[in-house]
Amino acid sequence: MNRALHILKKIVLVLLAAVVFGWLVMSLWNWLMPALFVGVHTIDFPHAIGLLILSRILFGGFRHGGHGHWHAHWHKRWHERMEKMTPEEKEKFRKGMHGWHGWHDWHHKDKDEQ
Repeated sequence: MNRALHILKKIVLVLLAAVVFGWLVMSLWNWLMPALFVGVHTIDFPHAIGLLILSRILFGGFRHGGHGHWHAHWHKRWHERMEKMTPEEKEKFRKGMHGWHGWHDWHHKDKDEQ
């Protein structure tokens, strides 16, 4: 019974989130889009939900953590490649990436170098 209540709470929470996000999308669209672009019409609630679903399909958003499946896959492959490098190759790579825009803090030592 406790499990059924837990599942019911999740369903209610998901439905509530869909209503809130749908209303938010609808309100923002109707406020911004017709004012910014000539010929764009206002939308109703079902169309706002449709936009949410479409954005989920196209961009893979709304995932826990915000990164989505592609990011997790890339991150795993990245670490696999780094583990196969020798310490000299890693250092050469880090020096080559120094100053590259978007390069994260790679000041940490590798596990095998600690």
